[in-house]
Amino acid sequence: MSTQQTVQNPPVSHNPASKWLNLRNISLLLVVFGLFVSGYLSYVKLTNAPMVCPTGEGSAFNCEVVQNSIYAYMPPKSGIAIAWLGFATYLVIGWLLLLERHLAFLYKWNVPIQKGVVTETTRFLSQYLGEWLVPITFGIVTFAFLFSMYLVYVQAVLLKAFCMWCLMHEANMTILFIVSVIRLISFLNKPNVEEA
Repeated sequence: MSTQQTVQNPPVSHNPASKWLNLRNISLLLVVFGLFVSGYLSYVKLTNAPMVCPTGEGSAFNCEVVQNSIYAYMPPKSGIAIAWLGFATYLVIGWLLLLERHLAFLYKWNVPIQKGVVTETTRFLSQYLGEWLVPITFGIVTFAFLFSMYLVYVQAVLLKAFCMWCLMHEANMTILFIVSVIRLISFLNKPNVEEA
């Protein structure tokens, strides 16, 4: 007599957050936070509004010194505020992250976004850059992270004063860099943008 045993797989619990919670979306959340911080710094630079900063006796924070130093511009004394460059960098990183999944879809289904240049740009990007968007994003984030570390050096060694908002940006960029490293490793192991 033979007995057949049926093997049942344990029930798989479906967690709706697991589909949403991935490294790309975490990167997007970090970009949104970075846009908020660099947007505030840009607003302060444009309007000369007083900056919210925890200053006091014995405090290492002195946002005015950091924001009004020659190092707050790139290149120094050029009039181009680093806050504006940070905001633009976050916009580019966010655009690349959003483009990663949608580029192949737009090209595959020949969806015209607009007539003319945008459609041709989308076609070019999807044909030639689609598979390289994760490494390109990593490269931009790496450069931004290294520049942020330079700015920490400037605050700590050259100015001997810290800006709370600048440090939030630099901490955010560090976390974004770590997430980008993990995404790049995942992409190199499985070059599928959906999984990275």
